[in-house]
Amino acid sequence: MKKSYILALLFVVVSIFLLINASSDMTRYTSFAQASASGDEVKIVGTLAKEKDMIYNPEKDPNLFSFYVTDKKGESKKVILKAAKPQDFELSEQIVVTGKMVGDEFIAKDVLLKCPSKYKDEEIYIKSES
Repeated sequence: MKKSYILALLFVVVSIFLLINASSDMTRYTSFAQASASGDEVKIVGTLAKEKDMIYNPEKDPNLFSFYVTDKKGESKKVILKAAKPQDFELSEQIVVTGKMVGDEFIAKDVLLKCPSKYKDEEIYIKSES
């Protein structure tokens, strides 16, 4: 067998392995209600419920942060993140939490914040002028 055939076959096998591995990492976007029903790992897009308590006490447990998120359908749930509180968390416009529902709480393994743009004031000014 030629070396080029062996290399091509090896390339195909590695490509298939990478595709299977990448597809198993994909989680779907959903709401708290659907996350409760499925029990699977999901991503929920929402906003920080600023009127509710955020609990972070680094002296007691630096890897425990809890807060409330309101999803796109308007439902608010307590989110528990077993990590430190992200910097500028209160300034975030949108939050994406990845994890699963356990009882009435969402246990997050990852949090992604969409923070306000430094050009936001300029955008508002340009829009209001026209």
